[in-house]
Amino acid sequence: MSLSAVHSTLSSLKTCQADIGTGMDIVTDVALDVAETAGTENDAVLKKLEVMMLECAKLDQEINCFVEVVNSVTAEVRNQEPEAMFRLKSLVKEKFTERHGSLSEGELQNHVKLVSFKENVRNALKTVNPEAADNMEEELDEDVAVTQSEVNFTCPLTQVEMVNPMKNKKCNHHYDRDAIMGMIKARQNQKKKLRCPVVGCGNTDVKQGDLILDQIMKRQIQKRTSYLRCDR
Repeated sequence: MSLSAVHSTLSSLKTCQADIGTGMDIVTDVALDVAETAGTENDAVLKKLEVMMLECAKLDQEINCFVEVVNSVTAEVRNQEPEAMFRLKSLVKEKFTERHGSLSEGELQNHVKLVSFKENVRNALKTVNPEAADNMEEELDEDVAVTQSEVNFTCPLTQVEMVNPMKNKKCNHHYDRDAIMGMIKARQNQKKKLRCPVVGCGNTDVKQGDLILDQIMKRQIQKRTSYLRCDR
C-alpha cells in the first residue's frame, strides 16, 4: 500500500465524516419539529432519533480513531526502511484495535453534536411541556426557555446577525460559528488564550470543545428572517 493510496482513503473518510455531521444536524432538526408538536407518541419518536444520533456519534468517533491511528503509523513508517510499507496494513489494524478498545462510553456521550442534540431537544420541550422536559436524561443549566424577542441574535465579534450561533457551555454566551472558530484558530497560532468577547464575561479561555451549535436559536433566526422578508 502506497502513501498516496492512504491519503486518498483518508480524504474519502473525511468526506464521509462531513456527511455524518450533516446527517446529525438533520436528525436534530427533525427532533425539534417533533418536540414542538404535541402528541402522545413524541417520547418514543425522540428516543428513536436519539438512538440514531448515538449511532452516528459512534461512527464519527470510530473514524476519528482510525484517522489518528493511520496518521501515527504512517509517520512512523515514513522514517523506516521501504520494506516497512508492506506491514502498514497490519500495523494499522493492530493499533486501531487497541485504540478502539480503549474508547469509553463517556467519550461517546460527550460527542459535541450528541450533547447539542440533547440540550436543544430539552429546551424545545420546555416551551411545550415542562414536565416532559424534566424526564430527559441530561440535566441542563438553563431553567427558562427564552422567547425570540428576548434573544440577542447579534454576534459579539462581527456585530451582525448570526447564521450559525454557537453556545459556550461555560458562560452561555453565543457567537457566530465562522467568527469564533476563526478567532480560536488565530489565538492558537499565537499560542494565546481567547477571552470571551462579551463585555464583562469572566471566561478567559474560550475553547472549541466548549462550543455547541444552538439549533433552537438558529431556527429562531431563520423564522425571524423569513418573517421580515414576508413583512416587506
